[in-house]
Amino acid sequence: MRNLVIIGSGCAGNTAAIYAARANLQPLVIAGHEPGGQLSLTTLVENFPGFPEGIDGPVLVDNMKKQAEKFGAEYQHGTVIEADLSRRPFRLNVDGDWVETSVLIVASGASARWLGLESEKKLVGHGVSSCATCDGFFYRDKKIMVIGGGDSAMEEANFLTRFGSEVALVHRRNEFRASKIMLDRARANPKIKFIAPAVVDDIFDADKGYVTAVKLRRPDTGETWIRDVDGFFVAIGHIPNTAVFRGQIELDEEGYIVSKGGAKTSVPGVFHAGDVQDRNYRQAITAAGAGCMAAIEAERFLELEHLPA
Repeated sequence: MRNLVIIGSGCAGNTAAIYAARANLQPLVIAGHEPGGQLSLTTLVENFPGFPEGIDGPVLVDNMKKQAEKFGAEYQHGTVIEADLSRRPFRLNVDGDWVETSVLIVASGASARWLGLESEKKLVGHGVSSCATCDGFFYRDKKIMVIGGGDSAMEEANFLTRFGSEVALVHRRNEFRASKIMLDRARANPKIKFIAPAVVDDIFDADKGYVTAVKLRRPDTGETWIRDVDGFFVAIGHIPNTAVFRGQIELDEEGYIVSKGGAKTSVPGVFHAGDVQDRNYRQAITAAGAGCMAAIEAERFLELEHLPA
């Protein structure tokens, strides 16, 4: 039986663990299926306050973990495969073993949708990215490609024109899901070149360890060609890691947790933190702030019940 379990070990989960551990709640952190969260897929992080020279993403989250452990947080590798939030204590099935907890913080994040190419996997963090705000700066005066047809793709393409010499926006269909205002804004930007319909067959060059070009194909004619690219951004959406809570916590149509104010969810004693609820910012610093909020609210919730704190 635990006072507090935190699901997720990215910036949100680790920050929640630091605050909860310092409050003597002895939290258990379930690392999740992506230990370290999105930062574990990133190389240099230059926009997290306090690191003027930048810091490697995996180093940043590992430092957070060490800080939480210093104050008494316990980490467990594993993934929550089943949950019962119908009554307290809440019950979580972690890879076959059940854990009970009085309070729960869900910081399981949202996973970027990828194209599924083998070369894409190898080059994530080395020219392939899912976050223009995080990585756009690295491609000043470079050739950039954005994949997607929704509002996110238009927004990312427009943002990246601040840095790149050109931005190619590739979509598999002639029709776009983006709203008219976002599409018109992108079309009006002279730096953005639309390439549609087209699909990505391969990304070069995994052997060199960085992106050099992309192989494109027209699905209607089968024509293929190579386009030189320095930065490759996938903007086809994110999948919040909330499937295990469907039907128990209120989620929106895309699976994001619906906030009930602060870090509260629709279930008393269950709190949210980070990308699992945040569809707009998705930054390391906002996730860390959300983890702080969730831990403070969890501590206050326990205090009201006169549980050990």
